[in-house]
Amino acid sequence: MTTILTTGGAGFIGSAVVRLAIARGHRVINVDALTYAACLDNVASVADHPNYCFEHCDIRDRAGLDRVFATHRPDIVMHLAAESHVDRSIDGPADFIETNIVGTFHMLEAARTYWIAAGKPDTFRFHHISTDEVFGSLGPSGQFTETTPYDPRSPYSASKAGSDHLVRAGMKPMACLSS
Repeated sequence: MTTILTTGGAGFIGSAVVRLAIARGHRVINVDALTYAACLDNVASVADHPNYCFEHCDIRDRAGLDRVFATHRPDIVMHLAAESHVDRSIDGPADFIETNIVGTFHMLEAARTYWIAAGKPDTFRFHHISTDEVFGSLGPSGQFTETTPYDPRSPYSASKAGSDHLVRAGMKPMACLSS
């Protein structure tokens, strides 16, 4: 059975990932700080499932992350946790920098430390979930492509672009990059 550590699993998208993974027979560790965008009702349908575990942990808490990795020994990380919403980022950008960039850094370091301690398994994966906001406006074509350059236009999109770059730079030794 595959163990998937999902960050932000009580959020709108994260909870859908959690429910689908449970339905497909995976073991899921839901790591969430339960901030403004989280709602445990989103995962109520799987809360009592034997393959589900909730960990109330903030991705900015490196010691907490190390504990979660050591306790649950995930095969895959699905990193969805983030401060979101462009308007909120304009009014208070500090939370976005702390969570989206520093929190992602702590996730990467906790995953790297765990991966090394586990003997650098080839099967370990870290999937970083980003946003189309990192590419700016759609422009005349109305679509982004694989060659669209980054063009963040808010503290939210800039913080997500920064986290994308950290993942690309930091995960190369694990050969398990996804964003």
